[in-house]
Amino acid sequence: MICDYTGLPVTTSLTLPLDYTAIERILPHRYPFLLVDRITELEPDKRIVGIKNISLNERFLAHQPGAPPALPPTILTEAVAQVGAILILSKPENREKLIFLTGIERVRYRQPVCPGDVVEIEARVKRLRSRMGQLDGFARVNGRVAVSGTMTFALGPAPGS
Repeated sequence: MICDYTGLPVTTSLTLPLDYTAIERILPHRYPFLLVDRITELEPDKRIVGIKNISLNERFLAHQPGAPPALPPTILTEAVAQVGAILILSKPENREKLIFLTGIERVRYRQPVCPGDVVEIEARVKRLRSRMGQLDGFARVNGRVAVSGTMTFALGPAPGS
């Protein structure tokens, strides 16, 4: 039997959209570090699309004098990585594993993400092997790219496995 990080059984099929509770069964992250609100599209071994709603009470909002509050680019990059991790960890054979970010390349920040924005995050498989791979990630607001980059990851055993 495959179990999630809380020890609860996990079904092998996923029904879209995945809400916050379903995402918690896949990723080990919890509030306030779980940065994905919903998964709307999932093509195994190919691509995934997730949503992050930015509200004024985000604890990560950066406030700079004279500028509106904006989500720091590093947090947005982490959100893209989490969406990619959901793509990899949603496969039944990977459910008992952890994903480790091993590299970030060619990351470009193109526009700020502010409260009220709905961020559409997409990750596409560039290379995929049994224990490592590479994803191209994009975060868009109103169809405009806010951040893009390539992320390399490795899979390892979960604690206690």
